[in-house]
Amino acid sequence: MRNGLNTFLSNLESVTRLDQIQDLIVGLRDELAVDHVIYHWISVDGQQYGFGTYDPTWAQRYQDMDYIRVDPVVLGCFQRFHPVDWKRLDWTSRAARAFRAESLTYQVGNQGYSVPIRGPNGQFALFSLSRSCSDEDWDDFIATHQRDVIVLAHYLNAKALQLENHRTPDPVKPLSPREVDALTFLAMGYSRGQAADMLAISEHTLRDYIESARLKLGAANIVHAVARALTEGLILTGGAARDDPGGWPGRLRDPLVATG
Repeated sequence: MRNGLNTFLSNLESVTRLDQIQDLIVGLRDELAVDHVIYHWISVDGQQYGFGTYDPTWAQRYQDMDYIRVDPVVLGCFQRFHPVDWKRLDWTSRAARAFRAESLTYQVGNQGYSVPIRGPNGQFALFSLSRSCSDEDWDDFIATHQRDVIVLAHYLNAKALQLENHRTPDPVKPLSPREVDALTFLAMGYSRGQAADMLAISEHTLRDYIESARLKLGAANIVHAVARALTEGLILTGGAARDDPGGWPGRLRDPLVATG
């Protein structure tokens, strides 16, 4: 892969338009002998774009069905800074199982590996590989190519930022202490009712804080708001609350599951 990596990076350096990257991605897929290579950008306003080798019908359905809200790869990677093997994500919910089953009908692959990428001002992207194979073969593949894949991910993201600089997100507005509290409890896995009780406010008031925070963060929905607040380091996921010297009970649980 080393020669292939050097060739890809050299070709990437000479790219001047985003559409040219698509051809490089197809070549990279063939070089790595995987089923798919995908680069997926999620902007702060909830818009998605990218390039890759998925069936265009699946890519369109993903957007039409708003699968970003249930995709364990996206939800899991929002709270991680290190590469993630899809096997180690939480696929136990009914929505996640249905999503996975449908994705397999589009030959997405039963194995996958994603590199979360954080860019300037809260930019978030994923670089993913997938393939249909056994656990043993996939583990061998990742052990062999992990370092190169990480390098590829970050160089690709840097080129995308360079070519699409008008998409670079605006800096987020600061959150109020109560907005921070509300989003933090949601990120910890508490329901809205539980969060309201712990903050000694009504659910109606809690919704006002959440909606205000969402607008400040430029997020499309609450899941996106919590994810961006985590990415920006604006909220806590454990330790002591601002008004509670005894600290919050529990610890960070299933990311974003209870935020809907």
